[in-house]
Amino acid sequence: MYHFHLYYEVSQIKKAQEVLDHFRAHFNFPIGRVWDRPVGPHPIGSCQITVPSGDFEEVTNWFFDNRQELDLFVHRDSGNDLKDHTEAVMWIGKSYDLKLEIFK
Repeated sequence: MYHFHLYYEVSQIKKAQEVLDHFRAHFNFPIGRVWDRPVGPHPIGSCQITVPSGDFEEVTNWFFDNRQELDLFVHRDSGNDLKDHTEAVMWIGKSYDLKLEIFK
């Protein structure tokens, strides 16, 4: 299982919603709340999409083509939050410093 976190500034929430609506038209994976503020380790607004391992490549390619210049943080979901957010990660677009102290 993987988590894809779509990152955006508050001024970009409408664009994020458009990306998520387009995503829903192509995939049937759980999409979390659209946060208008930092939450957990994420330094700006974000929304989590849970993707099965077998669909990782297809979803990654979809986001390369459809992210509308928004950034994505992608990580494995193994149950070890610190390791998942530091050692098994990928960024599409700009990378950010995460607030990792919550996992220590």
